Amino acid sequence: MPHVTVDGCRLHYRFDGPGDGPPLLLSHALGVDLEMWEPQMPRLARRFRVLRHDHRGHGGSDAPAGPYSLDRLGQDTIGLLDALGIARTDVVGLSLGGMLALWLGIHAPDRVGRLVPSCTTAYAGGAELWDPRIEAVRRDGMAALVDGVIGRWFSPGFRERAPEAVGGIRRKLLATSPEGYAATCAAIRDMDQRDAIGRIRAPTLVLAGAQDQGTPPERGQEIAAAVPGARFLALDAAHIANIEQAEAFTAAVESFLD
Repeated sequence: MPHVTVDGCRLHYRFDGPGDGPPLLLSHALGVDLEMWEPQMPRLARRFRVLRHDHRGHGGSDAPAGPYSLDRLGQDTIGLLDALGIARTDVVGLSLGGMLALWLGIHAPDRVGRLVPSCTTAYAGGAELWDPRIEAVRRDGMAALVDGVIGRWFSPGFRERAPEAVGGIRRKLLATSPEGYAATCAAIRDMDQRDAIGRIRAPTLVLAGAQDQGTPPERGQEIAAAVPGARFLALDAAHIANIEQAEAFTAAVESFLD
């Protein structure tokens, strides 16, 4: 597996699509890995040079002891782009990946073209929400959380309709390092970008899931209202909208990036 090392942490990455295509970074959600974007690849990789990577603590990347911060995850991303010689890229991120897309728009405006933060929020609730989750995963492992996560991430109809897709995400969650997961939960816990997102100047499309319990569409509307010129679109999905409404999600991204 190809890796680059940033701040002593090996980060797994993958390229798809034409080598001379415009760069497009896809940034994944908490507790899974770069393969969550597979539903988008047949279309996006036809035109874009798609870069995916596993955040520290996830997938094929190292899982150093935490806690992590969103700044650390953002600097990882910039370090990856530097190592791969990518000066500027469009960014699509979902959930945690959407938080990182916002971070890049705030802190590295010269490195991003267009932004598509999806099913995400500028503030995720703080210690009252996240500390019990961190304690549970450190005590009992990922199995203690997986049923609740799946219940929030996919609508009941989709869980019945697409058990294989849901099962694949369940396996990813169970395979994630408990320490990496807990350390990344701390980054989300400590994040508050509500005041800073007004500084974003990149063209921005905010996508949301109309049935999303974790980051309801109101959180996406708040981002779109704060980012100058941003557009907002809600899809008929729960939290992992790129899988539950893969065709509509991909079409919205393609249309915006065009």
